[in-house]
Amino acid sequence: MADMSPLFRRTPPRGRLVTLIRKPGCHLCDDAQVVVEKVCGDLGVPWEQKDITEDRELHDQYWEQIPVVLVDGRQHTFWRVNEGRLRKALTD
Repeated sequence: MADMSPLFRRTPPRGRLVTLIRKPGCHLCDDAQVVVEKVCGDLGVPWEQKDITEDRELHDQYWEQIPVVLVDGRQHTFWRVNEGRLRKALTD
C-alpha cells in the first residue's frame, strides 16, 4: 500500500515553525493571527509572533508588507493569510 496522504497523517509535521510578524493595532494582523492559530492548532505546529515595532531589522525588511507569515524562517505570505495555502505548506 502506498504512503498515506498528508491529509490523513495523525502526527504533527516535525520541525516546523510559523512566525507571524505584526504590529499593534493592525486589523489585518489580527485576521492573520486567527488563521495562523487555527491551522497551527489543527496540525500541532508551533507558532510565534514578533512585533515589528520592537525589532529594527524586521521593521526595515517587512514594514510595507505586514502582517507577514514565515514558515520555517522563509516568507510564506503577507497582508492576507489563506488557510488552505498555509495548511498545504505545512503538510507538504
